[in-house]
Amino acid sequence: MNFIGKLLNATRKNDSLVCVGLDPDPKLMPDGMGVFEFNKAIIDNTADLVCAYKLNFAFYEVLGAEGFDILKRTADYIPGDIPTIGDAKRGDIGNTAKAYAEAIFSNLNFDAATVNPYLGFDSIEPFIQYKDKGVFVLCRTSNPGSADFQSLSYQTGEQSSTLFELVASKASQWNKYGNIGLVIGATYPQELKTIRESHPDMPLLIPGIGAQGGDLEKAVLYGVDANGEKAIINSSRQIIFASPDNDFARAARKAAAELRDRINYCRRKPR
Repeated sequence: MNFIGKLLNATRKNDSLVCVGLDPDPKLMPDGMGVFEFNKAIIDNTADLVCAYKLNFAFYEVLGAEGFDILKRTADYIPGDIPTIGDAKRGDIGNTAKAYAEAIFSNLNFDAATVNPYLGFDSIEPFIQYKDKGVFVLCRTSNPGSADFQSLSYQTGEQSSTLFELVASKASQWNKYGNIGLVIGATYPQELKTIRESHPDMPLLIPGIGAQGGDLEKAVLYGVDANGEKAIINSSRQIIFASPDNDFARAARKAAAELRDRINYCRRKPR
């Protein structure tokens, strides 16, 4: 089954657009808790509430030599019917990109990856060639500094547009296998609306809810497709660090369930 099929199955089975970001920080975890054990407890308590899990590689790389092992063990532990997204934001010349793609998709067996389009098509093509895997292209990211480049205007003939719109357009042109999606931050709802209207069928990975202050209702309203699906709404800290104490897993479940219910309320409201 390809990534889109797996995503839609998980969305419908769990009635959820929630993606839990497994971004562990030992300083915020209960004393003496190992990272894999922490992740395992979060997964055990949220697997029936999510449409995907996203693992940001930085939080594993910072752990040193054992971090890669924990990353792989965590990805392997996630139930096979739930998509896994390797948030690595890779983007390099073709030969290097090929190695990155093989590492994420073949060695670590992630179902999808985030990629940076700055180097152009040849830096993303090796990922796209894995036809059953998802490739999420950074388009309008959730951080404040994204405006430095992504909001810049450019002129083509008499038509004016922005860089993030060009990225989305290029990604759509490259999407010959139907496995490309876009990363659009919930912190920029109007841009999210613009992209969804222009690209009604592409899956959107939407970070920025929770600690970053994104507008949940607008993220749902503008992010879903015509069927109320294909929006992957990520929350990391708000869920996995809902409690600093030994009840963290139970608190994570409560936070994930509340977020799922709020999202479902928003997506079922009359438009």
